[in-house]
Order: sequence, then structure tokens, then C-alpha cells
Amino acid sequence: MILLAVVALGIYALDQISKYLIVSRLAEGDIVRVLGDVLQMHFVRNPGAAFSLAAGMTWIFSIIAVAVVVLIVWFAGRIRSLAWSVVFGLLLGGVLGNLTDRLLREPSFGLGHVIDFISTPWLIPAIYNVADMAIVSSMIIFMYLTIRGIGLDGRRTDASDPSESTPTQIAS
Repeated sequence: MILLAVVALGIYALDQISKYLIVSRLAEGDIVRVLGDVLQMHFVRNPGAAFSLAAGMTWIFSIIAVAVVVLIVWFAGRIRSLAWSVVFGLLLGGVLGNLTDRLLREPSFGLGHVIDFISTPWLIPAIYNVADMAIVSSMIIFMYLTIRGIGLDGRRTDASDPSESTPTQIAS
């Protein structure tokens, strides 16, 4: 649980500090080329979800984010694996970072626009932030652990381990 909290707090702090620096030093719409067309800082306010989808439903994302935070905190006591602690720490830190924007930024409480500023036009046509990267990273690790059959206790389940299968199970 300590690792989960440390990861979540680290991601949250990094996200909020980076957003503060962007908002205080750039005007909305500004583009700063960091590595040419590979990495750019492009300050936008996102009223929706990924790719600014569902911009009129910001309040729904706020409610979902609160539910995710509550579920992670409730679920945290069951985690006995360092890898799963990292997954849920990344997810919690990322969700809290974007939720803070939705709750405290303009235009109003629960409807605030998320600050996005990282652009990698060669990779994906989106502008995102540290919280978004943490959420996506948590989902990638989540899929890896799930595919490998690694439980919340850190042990592999028998069904996902081909080395524990008998020859007749493999053939069928």
C-alpha cells in the first residue's frame, strides 16, 4: 500500500507542477518545439475526454473519476504485489491529476477543462499530459499482468501457466 501511495503522490505532484508551469508560462494555443516535430509543448484546455470527445459531458467524467478514486482506495488493501501496486498507483495519480483540473479549473466546479500540453505529432494525433500518460501506462501494465495471469498477490494462476499443463491439456 505504501508503494501505491508513493507512486500516486509522485504522479499527482508531477502532473500538477507541470500543468502549473505550462499555464504560468504559455498562452493557450502556444506551441514550443522541444525536439522539432518529435516532441512539442502545445497548451490546450480540454473540456472532454481523449481527443476532446464528449466535450459537453465534463461533469460525467468528474463523477466517474471520483468513483474510480473511491474504488482504488477501497481496493488497495487487497493488493499484495509490487507490480499491481504500481498499476493502481499510476491510475490513482493520473485520475486525481485530471480530476483536480475538472474540479478546480475554469469554467466551474466539476466542469473544469483539463490542461493538456504534450504533443507527439509523429506518434499519435493527440495532446495529453502527465496524468494521461500515467493512466495509459497503468492500463498497459494491467494488460500485461492480466495476460501473464499474475494475481493481486503477485502469484501466477495455474490456468495461465502453460508449463503447468499436462500434455493432454495442451493438445486439446
